[in-house]
Amino acid sequence: MRWPALILSLAAAPALAQDVQPCDWQTGARNIPEPWQAHTRTFSNGQTRLAVLDTVEPAAGAMWLMILSPPRDVLGSRQCRVVGIDGMGFPLIDFAALDAAYDPARGLIFSVPVTRYDPASARFDPYSLRLVLNQATGAIDTTLIRE
Repeated sequence: MRWPALILSLAAAPALAQDVQPCDWQTGARNIPEPWQAHTRTFSNGQTRLAVLDTVEPAAGAMWLMILSPPRDVLGSRQCRVVGIDGMGFPLIDFAALDAAYDPARGLIFSVPVTRYDPASARFDPYSLRLVLNQATGAIDTTLIRE
């Protein structure tokens, strides 16, 4: 998706809230799907890493997005966050379609296709998950846009 289309889609579609939380049980290495190189990428000269996590269950929310990024703590470790929705992950994260850009005024900007389970209709609806990461402060702003 090109950036002008991205900006127009942000203005045209309603946004939903996501959960950005400190890393927890989801972030075990066994939850990175094989092959690892297809499900993890680095940015900012290796300072920031995104990875897909698959916890297998619940099937309607087993996939999480993990973010390792600055700022670093007193021991030199990066902050670790996971992104999900409604207290669980997403049914699908199309990590191969991850798009990344950098805006010096805002930070790293990521966009990745995801699905969200709608229990009312029992459907898996397509969305675009957009994240803005400020590496100086560690703030991660997210938006979920219906496709």
